[in-house]
Amino acid sequence: MLKGLKKSVLRSATSVFNTVEKNRYFFATKYLKGNGIEIGALHIPLQLPQSARVKYVDRMSKPDLRHHYAELANYDLVDVDVIDDGEKLSTFIDGSLDFIIANHMLEHCKSPINTIETHLKKIKPGGILFYAIPDKRFCADKNRENTTFEHVLADYKGELDHYPHFEDWAIHWNEAKGKEAIDKRTKELFDMDYSVHFHNWTVSTFGDFLYKTNDVLSVKFEIKLLFQNFTEIMAVLERVK
Repeated sequence: MLKGLKKSVLRSATSVFNTVEKNRYFFATKYLKGNGIEIGALHIPLQLPQSARVKYVDRMSKPDLRHHYAELANYDLVDVDVIDDGEKLSTFIDGSLDFIIANHMLEHCKSPINTIETHLKKIKPGGILFYAIPDKRFCADKNRENTTFEHVLADYKGELDHYPHFEDWAIHWNEAKGKEAIDKRTKELFDMDYSVHFHNWTVSTFGDFLYKTNDVLSVKFEIKLLFQNFTEIMAVLERVK
């Protein structure tokens, strides 16, 4: 009976994953064309239409990613074309890209406002930012405090210490128990600069974040899509000409 239940749960999870991927592809065919990049694709690169050509960007080489993400040992990773910090993209000229894909990246950014600002500068007017983030209600972030806009605005201004986020990850994702174990795991994560979730959102709070971010930035965008894709939230932003 238990075995049957596990198989049923596995089939259900696989079905949801497949539907998530189909929805991503549907919107990719609608919004993506020309030359762009995908940041942090790892083992789940976005399926693209023939009208879109992509290079894969990550902060580490493929062998280093293998070491950093030991939990992905059984998965194929994309070949990294460009090693660069996805939050800064210093190897790319401003206005040189038609699109940027960053699925499940913004929650890992120490300053998501800075990241969106950088991405907007790197794409052409009329270019597209194609984002997906996890909905906190469906992952281990569900019991964490909600990220407020005041918080990310303080991050944007460089006013916050990020160490507590590593502690949050140790508690909620690694399930460390007791002060000694939590402190030990937090230091390990911090020392290796592990890519934790610095922030978390639901579809409503993420929408609020995007609207308020647009008010802060000098380069403006139009929200073309805000979509609840099962356990994740998709957003497509177009740089205003």
